[in-house]
Amino acid sequence: MTLRRTEQPHDLAQGLDTLAPPAILSALVEGQLGALAALRPALPALQAGAEAMAAAIGNGGRLIYTAAGSSGLMGMADGLELPGTFGLSPAQIVISLAGGASSLQHMTGNTEDDVAEARAAASTVRAHDCVIAISASGATPYPLAFLKAAPQATRIAIVNTPASPMLAQAEIGICLETPPEVISGSTRLGAATAQKAALNAMSSLMGVLLGHVHDGMMVNLVADNAKLEDRAARIVARISGCDLASAHHHLTAASGAVKLAVLLASGARDIENAAQILGAARGHLRAALNSL
Repeated sequence: MTLRRTEQPHDLAQGLDTLAPPAILSALVEGQLGALAALRPALPALQAGAEAMAAAIGNGGRLIYTAAGSSGLMGMADGLELPGTFGLSPAQIVISLAGGASSLQHMTGNTEDDVAEARAAASTVRAHDCVIAISASGATPYPLAFLKAAPQATRIAIVNTPASPMLAQAEIGICLETPPEVISGSTRLGAATAQKAALNAMSSLMGVLLGHVHDGMMVNLVADNAKLEDRAARIVARISGCDLASAHHHLTAASGAVKLAVLLASGARDIENAAQILGAARGHLRAALNSL
């Protein structure tokens, strides 16, 4: 029987346990770097995934991440950051982990086989939703069953194994052909690193497509702590050219909305006018500024 790539021995694994710690760490880091190289051939599929995610959010749908184990942690880490980073409604982000929230404290392997739970979780999926299923093998029963039970949504599968069942169930298949793991089968290493990098790239492009990034700045962030309030003010100042004191003033007038504050600082008559200009630009700040 041919071993899955994730189960095969890595070239650097031979004698790993006999090496000095610096050499072991070097091998582990090389394994991570090799895994990241798997993203480049997947760029077209990642673009398609990002466009599907943006369409779901733009149409009032949800992003539903489904996975088990380390892949589930990667999906959760991506999804939970999106409301704060891009100002998305938390209601538009759903995390469906095998074993539920309790699995975060004690991860057991058997939860990934619970296809009945996956089907039940998928029963709430709606037509405008986008399902993002993640699995190194591409055959994990939980996310595979979830994909099969949600044909009404746009489905994205992120896997590390070619020709795997999950790819056949998804409208958008993203295969990250990572090398074998330096510790065989430990997909929390290279495979998970590639998955998280792919999710980072895909959700970040989604943010750009939705108009929430301007010159590399998060212009739709939720400033809910002192650090982010300072960042929001610096963003307003940098884009509009005003000083920090004025930026804070405009942010207060805009109830913390960075885009509206930028428009106020750039010549909008008042908050109503700024909102009207931004709405006409469909939320894209650059287009709104160009119309002033």
